[in-house]
Amino acid sequence: MRHELTWHGHAAFELATGSATVLIDPFFDGNPGAVKTSASVAKADLVLVTHDHADHVGQALSICRATGAMLGAVVETVTKLASLGLPKEQALNGIGFNIGGTVRLGDVRVTMTQAVHSSESGVAAGYVLRLADGYTIYHAGDTGLFAGMELLGRLYSIDLALLPIGGVFTMCARQAAVACTLLHCRKVAPMHYGSFAALEQNADSFAGHLEDLGAGAELLLLEAGKPVALEGQDKTQCDC
Repeated sequence: MRHELTWHGHAAFELATGSATVLIDPFFDGNPGAVKTSASVAKADLVLVTHDHADHVGQALSICRATGAMLGAVVETVTKLASLGLPKEQALNGIGFNIGGTVRLGDVRVTMTQAVHSSESGVAAGYVLRLADGYTIYHAGDTGLFAGMELLGRLYSIDLALLPIGGVFTMCARQAAVACTLLHCRKVAPMHYGSFAALEQNADSFAGHLEDLGAGAELLLLEAGKPVALEGQDKTQCDC
């Protein structure tokens, strides 16, 4: 089964799988890496927000209202967005969900994971997305390195990990490379770099650390706004 992933700079991603389009951290307006605006988002079925910082919530609310997409986030962040105008019927699971929980939209199963970071409401999180054929993507959100990544690697067969490498606010390049050794991911795409001056500006250091550590993950360098095909194979999935 074929899936298509587009990086929109920073931590914003668009996943097209089957008939569903999923946006993660839809920060378009004000994002130096984005090649389109939120107003040009024509289709979205599910919008996932990792945490309540402006460069991650982005235009989630306006996109949901314009497209009718469901909004998935930790309970307190959903409550905040509902107070700002998110229709109740567009909240995934009615009120959102929480770390360790799994919800489904069509053929996409989404599990919320721990992230070590701050948030204006609720707590920061990451997401494991399991698609119809078992293809598994881990979006770590903004996070520092944490030992529980090893448990995620044991629990899920991660085909692609989306990891921050920018430092300052998240893991640096070396920490992200160590994360790959814990996650046992088949491929890794770096994110949350190059978008602002305070962050790591390229993935050269990350590539070097991956090689030095023998992390075993294939480096996938994404170009903002350019879709890439992800080829999945049917495989057994865990239920949670």
